[in-house]
Amino acid sequence: MTPRAFEPDRRRLLRLFVAAPFVSIFAAELMIVDEADAADALLASTASGRNQTPTPECGDADEPTPAETAGPFFKTASPERTSLFEPGMKGTRLELSGRVYGRNCTPLAGALLDFWHADDRGEYDNAGFRLRGHQYADAQGRYRLSTILPGVYPGRTRHIHVRVQKPGGAVLTTQLYFPGEKRNPSDGLFRGELLMSLDVNASPQQGRFHFLLDT
Repeated sequence: MTPRAFEPDRRRLLRLFVAAPFVSIFAAELMIVDEADAADALLASTASGRNQTPTPECGDADEPTPAETAGPFFKTASPERTSLFEPGMKGTRLELSGRVYGRNCTPLAGALLDFWHADDRGEYDNAGFRLRGHQYADAQGRYRLSTILPGVYPGRTRHIHVRVQKPGGAVLTTQLYFPGEKRNPSDGLFRGELLMSLDVNASPQQGRFHFLLDT
């Protein structure tokens, strides 16, 4: 996409900027306060070649994030923490961030996000809480999770489980998927709407996904 394509609608640019997939851009959005600056920042990221396809922007026509099965490995009472990584843990590091929105693109402050996934060998910790944890979105609906890339196991592609809940609202249980995985087409649960944006060249790898709750 060329800079000319961005010129007619700076409000659309701002929404795209919010949906940009990388933590470096995520940090910058805290400092950018007017739409012209947001547009210029998005153009710069596109020119650098780092702006991959974002998760869907939050707009009036967007559908809520689809639900998926929790699977057999969910456990209640996970610890509250934003990092699931532990010293000595094997696997490729991943930083996942994004926002939780409600209807009309309203950021859902204090939304609960409970994450769990397999280790790099494709195994879940069912005795303890390794690679399990919950956190709360901030006042702007933002979350950030430090973890590792989940491993794969028979019948499934790479994925992360998550339960998302507005304070006092219904629980959305779903799964996030990774782009470019060979097993995506053969996994019967895979849905393209649940693909995160991913920068595999960053260290740690940077993932991005926005949740849109029907509330």
